[in-house]
Order: sequence, then structure tokens, then C-alpha cells
Amino acid sequence: MLSTLGGGYAAYIGIDWADKKHDICIQHGDSEQREFDVILHNTSSIERWAHSLYKRFGAPIALSIELTKGPIIYALEKYDFFVIFPVNTTTLARYRGAFKPSGAKDDPTDAEFLLDIILRHPERFEPLKKRSEKLQALECLVEQRRKLVSDRQRFTNRLRNVLKQYYPQVLDWFERVDFRFLCSFISRWPSLSEAKRARPSTLKKYFHAHKMYREALLLKRIAMIKQAIPLTENEGIILPFKLQAKALIGQIESTLDAIDLFDNKISELAGSHKDYSLFDALPGAGPALAPRLLVAFGEDRNRYSSAADIQKYSGIAPITERSGKKHWVHWRWNCSKFLHQTFVEWAAQTINKSYWAGLYYRQKRKSGANYHAAVRSLAYKWIRILYRCWKSKIRYNEAVYLKALDKRGSKLLISEKALT
Repeated sequence: MLSTLGGGYAAYIGIDWADKKHDICIQHGDSEQREFDVILHNTSSIERWAHSLYKRFGAPIALSIELTKGPIIYALEKYDFFVIFPVNTTTLARYRGAFKPSGAKDDPTDAEFLLDIILRHPERFEPLKKRSEKLQALECLVEQRRKLVSDRQRFTNRLRNVLKQYYPQVLDWFERVDFRFLCSFISRWPSLSEAKRARPSTLKKYFHAHKMYREALLLKRIAMIKQAIPLTENEGIILPFKLQAKALIGQIESTLDAIDLFDNKISELAGSHKDYSLFDALPGAGPALAPRLLVAFGEDRNRYSSAADIQKYSGIAPITERSGKKHWVHWRWNCSKFLHQTFVEWAAQTINKSYWAGLYYRQKRKSGANYHAAVRSLAYKWIRILYRCWKSKIRYNEAVYLKALDKRGSKLLISEKALT
């Protein structure tokens, strides 16, 4: 079946990618004859294969693959004659299931299915558009930074658990200090017996070195250290947990240093981007979330035709399923998880930093919505506002937005006025 893809492609290719090799199905633009091939995943093999296709078919060549990023995508993007059409993994799995009810799967067949999909349903897919190198770098950096934050949380949770096994007092002494200080203190005094042996003057000097100067609080902490009763004095317990704590501290400190490194580079790249000012001034965005919001919208103003496109792509817009008398509303499972996380995390930050957002969240909770549902609903409303700002290149202004709500008689403000 010849494709109805616009642009008169010289050839159509489906690629089932893998770590070591890639299975390929090829169809000439003027023929329904198909052929199969396999190439190794190394730069020289991909280079030879790409240039042989160009020499044989010319340009452009439509290429269907399950990925939007990854080594094979990065390798293929540098060739101008390829137009890459990403296909969602679930889409391919369901397409395969329609013809293979048994669940049988093999790579050459998947390559042909990928080719089939863009030939038979071309209107469903958009080609992968190239972004500026700056935005590409920023997108990768913010995703990697978020993974580092998750690593930090994982390591700190493990450290808390380890300390509870043999040295729980330290968590009470420094409940409200940052983890860098806690790690530093445990490195210096890794057990209660060692902390109790420290002189009060030594402890006081140590606290001063870490910019802790409140005399009453210092004296209270020193007294707590000296009066503490050990959970256990069994060295068979203390020794292994003390060593584990030291190991985790090394991982935490290394992760914190890496986050600082990423923060500096993200700040540099985001701050120099022409659209950054649209997101930098948003309530609750800050240096961590503003770059992520910039990446979420991107540079191409034609990327989304409406706010609904972003709401659906990010998984913020709910799904409604109906069958007979059954009616079920749930959030989208097949969505960009990182994008979903970005909007939800930012919306949560606006609750205490935006007047109307706080009102909206509290009204949702009063109506029976749980925390996560209320925050997702708030994110849904924020996306509509951000989309307008992004399209018009006008920065968000809380006062202007509140005036607009008041002018159109928003129920949000009316209900609040009634309460006051």
C-alpha cells in the first residue's frame, strides 16, 4: 500500500531498534515490494547504511521508530535526508496484538509493523522536529537533574533507616538542618559514644564553623548529646551500621555535588534563552522548575495547537471511559511521565505563592478531592494560562489575572468574598 504521507518520500523504513543491532524493513516510494535488513549498532555500520540508502533512493526518506531520543536517534538525526516519525511503544504493541493475538513477537515483524503504521495511518504521526542545541542540552540536563534528586532522596531515606538502627538520637538533634551538615556531623562523630566523648568546646567550635551561632540552641544540643542514652552498646550491631552510614554519606555528598554542578549549567543555559523570562517570574517556579517549564513548552510556537494538546500530552487532562452504564474517569497512563511530574510539582509550589491557586486548591479539597487530584486539577488550569503567555510571549502577571477573574465574575473569587 502506497503512503499518503505528504512530501513525496523516496522510501519508507521501519526500524526495530535494539542494543546491539537494528532490524529494518524498507519499501520504495513507488513500489509495494518490501525487503528486510539488519545493521549492527555501531557508528561505522550506521554511517555506511545511511549513505547507501541516500545513494539508492535519494531524499527524503521517511523513517518510523519507537523512540524520540536515544543513541540510534542521535545517530540518525545528523542526516538531513531522514524524516523521523516516532511511534509510541503502546501503539505498536496494540497494532501488533491486532494481528498477533497470541502475543508472539519478533524483531523483523515489528520493523514491518512500524512501516505499516506510518503507511496506513500517516495523519496520526508528526515528524520529529529538530530543536536548538541549547534547548536539547537543557532538556537532557533537567531530566538528569531530577533523577539525581530522586537518588538523593533514596540515599537519605536509607541513611535515616540506618541511623535508626544504632544512632537515632542524631536525627532528633538536627531534625531541621540540611543534609550536608548532618552528613558532616556523622562523618566526624559516626556513633553516639564518639559524640559523647567530644568536649563541649569542640562541639561549640564545630557548630560555629557551620554558621550555627544561637547560643541557647547550641547549649541545648550539647546537653542533649551529653545526656543521650545509647540504643545499644553491642559493637556487633554498631560496627556494620556505622560503616554503612559512612558509605551512604559518601553517596549523598557525591549526589549533592552533582546536583550543584547541574544547577550551575542549567542556570547558565536557561538564563541565556530568549523565552526564559516567560517562566522565570512564575510563582513557585524558581531555578529548579522554571527551566523544566521552558523545556515543556519548547521553542516551536506551532508545536501545540491549543492548551488541550499540552494537557493531553503531559497526562494532566483526565481520560473518560464509557461502556454501557459504566462511567470511569482516570488520569492518562500513556503520557510523558517527566512532563506530567513537572506540571504537578510546579502546581503544588504555587498553592502558597499564588492567591487564586491557593483558593482553587482549597476549594477542591473542600469538595472532596484528595491532594493529588486537587493538584492535578490546579495544574490543568495553570497550563491554560501558561499556553496563552507562551503563545503571546507575555509574562504572567498575577494582578492582571485576578482583575480578569473579577471582571468576568469568577465563581472562585465570588465564593471567597462570600466567606469574608
